[in-house]
Amino acid sequence: MSDAILVLNAGSSSLKFSLFAGSHDLPIVASGQVSGLYTGAARFAAKDEAGRQVAEVHWDADARPDHDGAIARIVEWLRATHGPSHRLAAVGHRVVHGGMDHAGPVRVDGELVGRLEQLIPLAPLHQPHNLAPIRALLERSPELPQVVCFDTAMHRTNPAIAQMFALPQEFAEAGVRRYGFHGLSYEYIASVLPEFDPRAASGRTVALHLGNGASMCALQAGRSIASTMGFTAVDGLPMGTRCGAIDPGVILYLMDQRGMDARAIERLIYGQSGLLGVSGVSSDMRELLESDRPGARVAIDLLVYRIGRELGSLAAALGGLDAIVFTAGIGERAAAIRERVCRDAAWLGVEFDPDANARHGPRIATPGSSVAAWVIPTNEELMIARHTRDLLLRG
Repeated sequence: MSDAILVLNAGSSSLKFSLFAGSHDLPIVASGQVSGLYTGAARFAAKDEAGRQVAEVHWDADARPDHDGAIARIVEWLRATHGPSHRLAAVGHRVVHGGMDHAGPVRVDGELVGRLEQLIPLAPLHQPHNLAPIRALLERSPELPQVVCFDTAMHRTNPAIAQMFALPQEFAEAGVRRYGFHGLSYEYIASVLPEFDPRAASGRTVALHLGNGASMCALQAGRSIASTMGFTAVDGLPMGTRCGAIDPGVILYLMDQRGMDARAIERLIYGQSGLLGVSGVSSDMRELLESDRPGARVAIDLLVYRIGRELGSLAAALGGLDAIVFTAGIGERAAAIRERVCRDAAWLGVEFDPDANARHGPRIATPGSSVAAWVIPTNEELMIARHTRDLLLRG
């Protein structure tokens, strides 16, 4: 029997899991998710190490599980199918916000959970759900080691000036500063970039994590020095349902002239804006690209425009540019978006290769391009498994 590491990634209506064998290269053993929590009929699905579906369960809306029930289902299935060959050694979790105190992964205890709950106002869509399975496992299996990995941790290497808002210092001391997110994705990209492009890995790269949540990160020799996201994960690029960067005066206008309270504004900027709000069609890029409705075109145009502006900003922060890397759902699969971004970035030195882009890369710039362009799939779960294993080995 060999050790295994379970990685849990909890969202508002889903709980994804990946089981990794505890050997050096952490091969995947199984993966899957429970989806539809709190939102209608729920579904459990699991895949084997080759990605073949090997289990599926459906629940009606009146019988669907919550996060605790989802954990119970996942653990039950893993014990039944992999228990004889793998001993669960630890569980690793993705938590969006680590605040000022955490620049790396940490072991879980009850006190830590309480501190992380205080950060819920900074990540209201994510933090409560990230913490739910941690609490459940503390109650079910308190002896089982748990490790928390933070999406903010990688960006703590940003220069102090890059983390500041132009507010009185007392607010910065209280934690009102730019944190940045999607750090686990960027950390993975930085870890594998040397295999694709050693020059970019040791130089100046902008990574674009484009999915339902979207951001960009300036990497200097693999270290984050600037990010498009700031105090919360609603900042920066337009996203699936999040507005991205917005003039603070708009918030004051909504309060004073529209009579909206904090919760109504929260629903607007987190759940009713972005691609969905602009298009009036969908938050899903696949649907927008297939749609002939004018709003869909406008939403795509706005996203591409904002990416171009942020790319220029991050290139300035780096003092130049050696490569750009597309990752996450849109970045890995939406060839049309990559093409527009790369063609707009010709002024930076990107020479686009349409044939390579149609094949999804990995390199989508011409061999002679002074700035390389890559498509590299991210793997946040593997990054979490690595951190969990390494922390356990350190004791």
